[in-house]
Amino acid sequence: MKERPKLRVMQKAPDLVKVVKVPRSLRDICGPAEHGRDFKEGQYGILAMGGGYLHWGHFEMIRLTLNRKFDLKTTFSNWLIEAPHKPITRKGLGQRMGGGKGAVDHYVTPVKADQLIVEVGGRCEFAEVLPVLTQVANKLPFPAKAVSRETLKQLQEEQEEKQRNNQNPWTFERLVTSNMMGCRRYLSPFDLHYKGRYWGKRLMKHRV
Repeated sequence: MKERPKLRVMQKAPDLVKVVKVPRSLRDICGPAEHGRDFKEGQYGILAMGGGYLHWGHFEMIRLTLNRKFDLKTTFSNWLIEAPHKPITRKGLGQRMGGGKGAVDHYVTPVKADQLIVEVGGRCEFAEVLPVLTQVANKLPFPAKAVSRETLKQLQEEQEEKQRNNQNPWTFERLVTSNMMGCRRYLSPFDLHYKGRYWGKRLMKHRV
């Protein structure tokens, strides 16, 4: 077992001398995750099925739920995402329009689809931790599900099998390549790159 089996408390705001305001940058939650797709030490975890932002309150909800529900003598938990670091600005109530960008109100953590949020390991079975992980996943601001190493590998293999054994010739890639009904003018470079599998922050899991 690890020396510190509990989830650590995440900082509510980063330690910055000067707060830097940034654009909205919705690309932070669009498309598939480039990192954080695999487990590090644990066997079970929560997988994001879409993009979204995690507030500090979500981190506390996850931390308190897992630390209270699990036996720390037999299980441990790890964060697989960073602490809130992206500033979100907001203007005060009743202010007039204009005057530049508002002050920083809070910080969030961007999460993309197919990204693991937290992992759990130790001397436990998946059936024991599944109800708790499902309870946490249902409270997140984006679609998520509890997975194990085996189920995560199975999801990846099922997607590869769909692409290999697809019997429908009218795939998204073929329709776009042929520009049928002039569909190219309604699509963005993002749609062309991911072949319609990701619609903004949403994962179209049934599309091949």
